[in-house]
Amino acid sequence: MDHSNVTTTTYFIILGISEKPLFQCSVFLLVLLIYLLTLGGNITIFLLVCLDHHLHTPMYFFLANLSLLDVSCSTISLHRILISFISGDNTVSVVECFVQIFAFMSLTSDGLLVLAAMGYDRYVAICNPLHYHLVMDFKLCVLLASLCWICGFLECLPGFRELFKLTCYKSNVVDHFFCDMMPVLKLSCSDTSILQFYMFTVGALISAFTPFILTFISYIFIISTILSIRSSSGRRKAFYTCSSHLTVVLCLYASLFFQYLRPTSSINLSSSKYFFLCNTAAVPILNPLIYSLKNKDVKAAIRRKLKFVVTSTNTEDH
Repeated sequence: MDHSNVTTTTYFIILGISEKPLFQCSVFLLVLLIYLLTLGGNITIFLLVCLDHHLHTPMYFFLANLSLLDVSCSTISLHRILISFISGDNTVSVVECFVQIFAFMSLTSDGLLVLAAMGYDRYVAICNPLHYHLVMDFKLCVLLASLCWICGFLECLPGFRELFKLTCYKSNVVDHFFCDMMPVLKLSCSDTSILQFYMFTVGALISAFTPFILTFISYIFIISTILSIRSSSGRRKAFYTCSSHLTVVLCLYASLFFQYLRPTSSINLSSSKYFFLCNTAAVPILNPLIYSLKNKDVKAAIRRKLKFVVTSTNTEDH
């Protein structure tokens, strides 16, 4: 190995999307718009579920958890673009970079597990509707959500520990718009075999494949039950109930596959980060757009809260 360009570092330089000022400005405005929409949409859903008792059901309980995860993931992955453009500072400490990697991977794992829990919720609602409220009671929902959050973080702890064993780098310039595992591994001249083994076995099999299988099994029973429904309107209603969840599941797993489940040698980081930006920006918007804003229950909750605000304002004026 040529050690002439090997160095230790205490900070990383985040290269960002582009070094062209005009393009940077366009990306900043686009990312800011998407982030504000993501923030506004998901926080609205979260607050509606918390404040409106009509939405105190298992489905909306898990949607609130998913909204919180979407806001967190967007903040972690997109905040560096916004901060760098405003302040001009695109450096992060090594510890901050590793914490960002851990947080993003953990929250992504949490999201996959929450989607699996939502798949189970849809399974009970369609396959066992008479006992739905007995099975999906509040205690079970809290237990499932807690397990999703805890397991997601525990799954990523081994990789987080191994990150701190990387001691030397060929460069401290990260060709990405935030700290992610793959670009950091590309820079390291330390032995990354354990981390790569972790990513392609533990990360793929436990964090991604297991919740995918659980969701897939739920949908086998769901589709079987729907096909046995004699009424065509009943079948359409049942398919419509699951279509939003299934769409997001397919989009998310497809994006994760193309982003992570490839050999590191075959990944072009410069082109990959554009795809990653689209994926990171688009997926969190799916929750309020596909799941909730088209849902009549959420629309009714929004109207009730707006009516309450207007009534309260008029009462105070008088």
